[in-house]
Amino acid sequence: MTTTAPASGAHAAGSAAPGDEPLLEISDLDITFTTSTGHVNAVRGANLTVYPGQTVAIVGESGSGKSTTAMSIARLLPPNGKVTGGTIRFGGKDITKVRNREILALRGSEIGLVPQDPMSNLNPLWKVGFQIREALAANGVAQGAQAKRRTVALLEEAGLPDAERRAGQYPHEYSGGMRQRALIAMGLAARPRLLIADEPTSALDVTVQQQILDHLDTLTGELGTAVLLITHDLGLAAERAQHLVVMYKGQVVESGPALELLQKPQHPYTRRLIAAAPSLASRRLVSVKERAEVVEQARTTAHAEAPATTGSIPRSASDTIVSVEGLTKVFPIRGSVPWKSTPFTAVDDVSFDLRRGTTTAIVGESGSGKSTVAQMVLKLLEPTSGRVLFEGRDITEIKGRDLLALRRRVQPIFQNPYGTLDPTFSIYRTIEEPLRLHGIGNAKSREAKVRDLLEKVSLPASMLQRYPNELSGGQRQRIAIARALALDPEVVVCDEAVSALDVLVQAQVLQLLNDLQAQLGLSYIFITHDLAVVRQIADHTLVMERGRVVEQGDTETVFHSPQQEYTKRLLGAIPGGSIPLAGSETIEVEVDTELGVDAEAEEIAERDGARSPLGEEPTDPFTGAGHV
Repeated sequence: MTTTAPASGAHAAGSAAPGDEPLLEISDLDITFTTSTGHVNAVRGANLTVYPGQTVAIVGESGSGKSTTAMSIARLLPPNGKVTGGTIRFGGKDITKVRNREILALRGSEIGLVPQDPMSNLNPLWKVGFQIREALAANGVAQGAQAKRRTVALLEEAGLPDAERRAGQYPHEYSGGMRQRALIAMGLAARPRLLIADEPTSALDVTVQQQILDHLDTLTGELGTAVLLITHDLGLAAERAQHLVVMYKGQVVESGPALELLQKPQHPYTRRLIAAAPSLASRRLVSVKERAEVVEQARTTAHAEAPATTGSIPRSASDTIVSVEGLTKVFPIRGSVPWKSTPFTAVDDVSFDLRRGTTTAIVGESGSGKSTVAQMVLKLLEPTSGRVLFEGRDITEIKGRDLLALRRRVQPIFQNPYGTLDPTFSIYRTIEEPLRLHGIGNAKSREAKVRDLLEKVSLPASMLQRYPNELSGGQRQRIAIARALALDPEVVVCDEAVSALDVLVQAQVLQLLNDLQAQLGLSYIFITHDLAVVRQIADHTLVMERGRVVEQGDTETVFHSPQQEYTKRLLGAIPGGSIPLAGSETIEVEVDTELGVDAEAEEIAERDGARSPLGEEPTDPFTGAGHV
């Protein structure tokens, strides 16, 4: 593997002058973790340079070592992690060999941190203002009344309205974007020289993400703070950083000025990242022609195969399989007086049609009502007014045996692959369960069906004996897809089905969904906040804002000729959209879009073989009894 070390003059694209000394210089860094099975070399020979006032981004997929490298700077590695080689020079001093008290003095005051998840990195028991005051006191910036005034000023600086009142609120009273702003305020409280931003916007909508990153750019620019940005999105990194460092399997494989690296990537992995990033790929994929071929094949399959149903929901002659008419959902919101509530309209008069073998995307920010629409289509929520028609029949009237038939024909794939699989079920039991619940086949036929589904999502049969905690995020999402397909549905509702995945895995799952749609004649309702993803998979797009559909049409029209300001704002917030890519229309890259068996799965298959889950029958973890 060829490693391109950062050139000494690479900072020229940033705000540092050629004569500046590096603020941070990492040389030949090795980081090792001690595990029950031995030593794991998480980072090997990494090199990285950050100059004063410069923004440097480390990009790579989960497990590439980017966060481990960043956390080693402030000595925040887990107890079993240790720097075993190389140097980390901060302000000219090697801090790998200094005592803990010196590192503690650097944290906050010289090196700030904005952690990844705004939902879990604020203590839910403490008010936000108290947590910021605690950071101010810990770094010797201010105490008492002065700290209170400083806290309000920091929250105002971070862009929070009514900062004095907000300081007295708990984290659960903040939105995701507000929590991230509070963490940025905390990270910059002591005016550090270096700010480590670890995936600071990965949990946020694109528009909120843009606001947060714009604000971070403004603040760090005014303060002269250098930023080390950790992200898996190359488009976002290239838009925000002057210098990019690409990591793969613990090594720096390529490094250079952002625009140059995007236009002339040297390493195959960098080219794969560029190809997989929706924010970059969506502008240059010949997706119109490819989607047309997928839809034509899917519609042919959908019309050719009659559904296998057990209830009395006959197949209609119409080309429309799902029709949503005037859908409205009102929730009662309890106020300060327990017996009084205020009506909140989450979905307001939404209408659209889903044609057989096509994909309709519903996009919008968090709180726009798109997931509530999905839940009503799945009959997990009852509408306040309006109706959802499946094969021409109102699903609100469906009960009993017909409802069971509906469940077979309309299946969901949810957002979080870590939370939607039962950790006590083996993979075999996870996929086989819906077949058993619906009384389909016998033990032998169900095993054959599960093996076929696993093959469809490109995973080896040896995985049937494993459990969710033994799989990566991408593998878990493929298992969730296999489970959704177990009952041979016609409609699949994908609720943010790829938003929790790295861009490479996301590209693989999107390709998989495309392939399955063509093979099985599936129709998708695709819920997402990311318009870059929509362009790769959707034929028809609805844009929702505050419960209402503000724009809808075929996807290419929405992208090329948006009519509403809100849609234009969503499109403008796609990271990397303003970056010119040389030869972007004809670039050819080697991307693992075939999925196949990934390296981890291949290793498992070689080690375990393809044993039958019925040969060594999976047992219930609580009773010890077989489940088949």
